[in-house]
Amino acid sequence: MSWFMVDVEANGPIPGDYSMTEVGVIRMDENLDMSFHGKLRPLPGAMWQEEAYKVVGYDHKTAMTFPDPLATMQEFSNWIHAVNKNGKPCFIADNNGFDYGFVNWYFWHFLGRSPFGHSSTNLGSLYKGLIKDFSKNFKHLRETKHDHNPVNDARGNAEALHKMVRTMGLKMFGVT
Repeated sequence: MSWFMVDVEANGPIPGDYSMTEVGVIRMDENLDMSFHGKLRPLPGAMWQEEAYKVVGYDHKTAMTFPDPLATMQEFSNWIHAVNKNGKPCFIADNNGFDYGFVNWYFWHFLGRSPFGHSSTNLGSLYKGLIKDFSKNFKHLRETKHDHNPVNDARGNAEALHKMVRTMGLKMFGVT
């Protein structure tokens, strides 16, 4: 099994009514050197929030030039299957309620299946349990700056997870 650190950029708060515009993924391994970056054209007829576009540094007109979501989700699925090491791929994200919501919706809507199944792991909750303090967060463990490039953001979160494994005693299949 392989763990995949995922980060999503979207033009609003919920999938279906709004659109995922980018997805960045890092496969959790020793070097964090396997990544996927997909851009997705907004859904036909969906709403969008200008504030969400300001965060990522482009506008709706630019996002409309991105690839068809079906093509991007197929490419994403193919990549997961190509780099997954054995067994079911595992999804982990900083805010998995948001990120998994979009990724899961897009996989089921466009491909009729999700390589991640029906579950995900929240990195923030994992850290809180590891240090036994619900008031703390892991973000100080990131090395790569959080800049709303989804690959950079996934990489920073993957680096934080690596530190939890290497220095805090977290045991995780396939990650050292």
